[in-house]
Amino acid sequence: MDVRLGGQGGMSMTTKNIRVKLESGAEARPVALLVQEASKYDSVIYIQAGGRRVNAKSIMGMMSLGLSTGVELEVSADGADEKAAVEGIDVFLSGKGA
Repeated sequence: MDVRLGGQGGMSMTTKNIRVKLESGAEARPVALLVQEASKYDSVIYIQAGGRRVNAKSIMGMMSLGLSTGVELEVSADGADEKAAVEGIDVFLSGKGA
């Protein structure tokens, strides 16, 4: 996990590179579950892959990424629970919670 400057009000934000390890990739159901996971946190959460950056709480944005197993992406979160948010997304995408 990495902490970078530039978050809200010039504070830091937490980022982490994650490799997607979901058996079914990020099709409609897994994406909906990922958006639900992201929505548990108060922090602003973004996922970046293939040169695109989307709000992890947006189902349309997440579907537009077209993520598949093996893809590496960057998750960044900014807010009071940013570290927990990044870890929660990591657990979900890496299949550690299954």
